[in-house]
Amino acid sequence: MPTEYAGVRNGTAELPPPAELLRAFRESDDPSRLQHSVLNAARQLVECHERRSKAIDAAHAPDAPEGRVAACSLLVEDIDGDRAELVGRIDAWVADNVEHRGGASLHTETLGAVIDRLAAKWIAAQRALRRSPQRRTYPVQVDGEAHLQWCRLAELTDGYRDLITDVIEHRRRLPVW
Repeated sequence: MPTEYAGVRNGTAELPPPAELLRAFRESDDPSRLQHSVLNAARQLVECHERRSKAIDAAHAPDAPEGRVAACSLLVEDIDGDRAELVGRIDAWVADNVEHRGGASLHTETLGAVIDRLAAKWIAAQRALRRSPQRRTYPVQVDGEAHLQWCRLAELTDGYRDLITDVIEHRRRLPVW
């Protein structure tokens, strides 16, 4: 794995903070995501995970004929290929724009892989919330599955915040493939 990075940098201040990342996940028409290639790719990853989740649900339907299962399987493969391309775009942006200190410890995942996991968890949390029986109480109460998925998303978001803070402060560097 290469450890050298491109010489010209725009600076690590351009790493999107967690709030902007989550906004890009939530709002397909957010104008700020069009100005940052990482946010744009992140939104597209959410769309991939939503399509992937629907395809898997359709394939696992009790009355799904073999033809639909096969078509869904091919669709999931295509979506996973799109996801790999988007992760690669994020990682290429990191290689071109993020300055790394040579002695900083290496993170185990690329930024693209981290954002892909966040996008997947965002979809899982949204879907769990839609399936959760809403009770008309204040504060709003949801079932255990929805609560679990949102807690996991919060944990991943905290981890992302810690990661970009460590990268900005040169305590950690991101792998470049």
